[in-house]
Amino acid sequence: MEITEQLKALAREGELLAGTAERAGTDAAVPTCPGWRVTDLLRHTGAVHRWAAANVAERRLEPVGIPDAPELVGGELLEWFREGHADLVRTLTEAPADVQCWTFLPTAPPSPLAFWARRQAHETTVHRMDAESALGAVFSAVDPEFAEDGVDELLTGFHARPRSRVRAPEPKVVRVRAADTGAVWTVHLSAAPARTVQGDTGEPADCELTGEAAWLYEALWNRVPLAGPGVTGDLALARLWTDMAGI
Repeated sequence: MEITEQLKALAREGELLAGTAERAGTDAAVPTCPGWRVTDLLRHTGAVHRWAAANVAERRLEPVGIPDAPELVGGELLEWFREGHADLVRTLTEAPADVQCWTFLPTAPPSPLAFWARRQAHETTVHRMDAESALGAVFSAVDPEFAEDGVDELLTGFHARPRSRVRAPEPKVVRVRAADTGAVWTVHLSAAPARTVQGDTGEPADCELTGEAAWLYEALWNRVPLAGPGVTGDLALARLWTDMAGI
């Protein structure tokens, strides 16, 4: 996806997250993040937004930890979140296309700016879903192309890292198919970090996950159950994902 489209998504999703959190109330529990309340959600996402903006604005070439969020509550916390989100959108929009800074996934878009626009768009979208779960609302629709991009980032980026806990004692193959966009991923599981190849490699799959890109996005990020008619083959592999794929 183009950076401009990612930035539009980031702007829209952050505003939706804040508005949903305000309606739910900052003391509401977040079912998709057990143990969290909306206050925790806003503090976490707001801190990540400031951290991401600083990485780009300050041209950081080495990793720096995510800062602690202030102990704000209620309306002051919501204002703090909105300020940080607006600053992130502004920072990424105004940054030069060739800005150089640190990134952290093994596979990423073609530039640091593209990386951060993509990462923060999906970070904010997933946490918008969390805010909606606190409100008890049905998740707002995710554009199929954007959802496909988020699945790709998750499979080829996050779960290719050594820290990923998605491992299998014996080699297994999971095929992921987005029925509406046509995207396919082949995920090789073993005792090592998962290795994902874009496309159908033709090898037999032990488990297949098939559905619209938006459902795959929600399910693989563990925001809805990875279950139903779209999950076929070795169901233990779907349970393994649910148990071990948390980011």
